[in-house]
Amino acid sequence: MLPDDTSVDEFHIPVLVEPVLFYLAPSPGKTILDATEGGAGHSRLIAAAISPGGTLIGVDRDADALEVAGLRLAEYQSSIQIILHHCEFSKITDALSDRKTGAAFRLDGCLFDLGVSSYQLDHGLGFSFRRDEHLDGRLNRRGNDRTVAELLATTSEAELARIFWDFGQERFSRKIARRIAEFKDAGSRIETTGQLVRIVESAVPRSAWPRDIHVATRVFQALRIEVNGELDELRVGLNAAIDNLAPAGRIVVICYHSLEDSIVKSTFAKRAGKAPGPSGFSPAALMTEPTNLKPELKLLTRKPVTPDEFEKQRNIRSRSAKLRAAERIA
Repeated sequence: MLPDDTSVDEFHIPVLVEPVLFYLAPSPGKTILDATEGGAGHSRLIAAAISPGGTLIGVDRDADALEVAGLRLAEYQSSIQIILHHCEFSKITDALSDRKTGAAFRLDGCLFDLGVSSYQLDHGLGFSFRRDEHLDGRLNRRGNDRTVAELLATTSEAELARIFWDFGQERFSRKIARRIAEFKDAGSRIETTGQLVRIVESAVPRSAWPRDIHVATRVFQALRIEVNGELDELRVGLNAAIDNLAPAGRIVVICYHSLEDSIVKSTFAKRAGKAPGPSGFSPAALMTEPTNLKPELKLLTRKPVTPDEFEKQRNIRSRSAKLRAAERIA
């Protein structure tokens, strides 16, 4: 349930709006999936574009986000079909089953806007290091019982170092993990974002603090990814969405860090038949059968689309966004 003082207009500021609409190409009567419904920032624009007669399917693992989306999309209920599902990416195929007929929807377009929303960062949910709040970090607070605080309390020093390195690309991962272990050995428990920030600040030499981001950014990113299983969910969700695209259907993905973007780039390349072939010295190179997959996608963006300077200044959270798009081959 949303706090009483929450405005639906503060839930999310959509990024790269014009490129999203250009590559997604919504039009009246089309069926579009917003796989990261959030507060309907992009969905409201999509709903207007597919009216009348279209179908908008929204998926999000955050129940509060879906509550806001329902309110913001209410004005389109008379002109399009709106279906909202509380689930993870891995359940996308189930979400595309028509509740009335049982038949699966074929998608004319699908959008993934990854990362956390403005609401999640600003409302004490443990995603932000800029205020001292409970160290929660769950995207689905009604389904996932393990918080970041619980993860820190039950995870070994070596495993924490791996998480910080693998999911945050944090070069001081071992020093930060060692400082956390010392904190726990002293009988203390890390319960708030402020505590974790101070530990990170004490572990990283002041001269090594990054200039463009907060020193704790990568650690918070890594813990959020681990608690929510985000990268595995993304791999499953991307392939499920592609599998359910109709011929000429399009998929658009916005990423905010290199780990996500790498998964999107490699998945698109593989499904477009552009995965690297075997080495000329390997036995596979002697096979008469082609080793690459049959192309299912056509890449629409050779390089990722990024925000212009005006958008970066207007919405600072857009500065790291990268958009990639592809189209299903008939």
